[in-house]
Amino acid sequence: MIEISTEPLDVAAHEAAVAGPRAGAVVSFQGVVRDHDHGRAVTKLEYEGHPSAERVLREVAAEIAADPEVYAVAVSHRIGPLEIGDAALVAAVSTAHRAAAFTACARLVDEVKARLPIWKRQIFADGTEEWVNCP
Repeated sequence: MIEISTEPLDVAAHEAAVAGPRAGAVVSFQGVVRDHDHGRAVTKLEYEGHPSAERVLREVAAEIAADPEVYAVAVSHRIGPLEIGDAALVAAVSTAHRAAAFTACARLVDEVKARLPIWKRQIFADGTEEWVNCP
């Protein structure tokens, strides 16, 4: 499960995608739209992705999955309009042990945030907006 989607993201589906009889640990992460940024009230967000975004997401997931301690990886990023509380990024990783799963999931999220060509439009309570380039 690796995708760029306009549909709501399901953490449980990502966890199920990486679960298996070998997995002693499944770690997931959910990046959620919050109601503030740098002291300013945010009312909603909109994400736009470059056409290469899904390819980049697959490359990052493959790099994390190449670690011999990692059994499976699932990661998705949402695009389009999102409301406060919606999941923008969901990631899940399975390994034999918890420390490796936490490390791999953190690496996955960090690499996605650093490399994914997605831009975020924040709409503030005062009516202003700001575009943020994610990578």
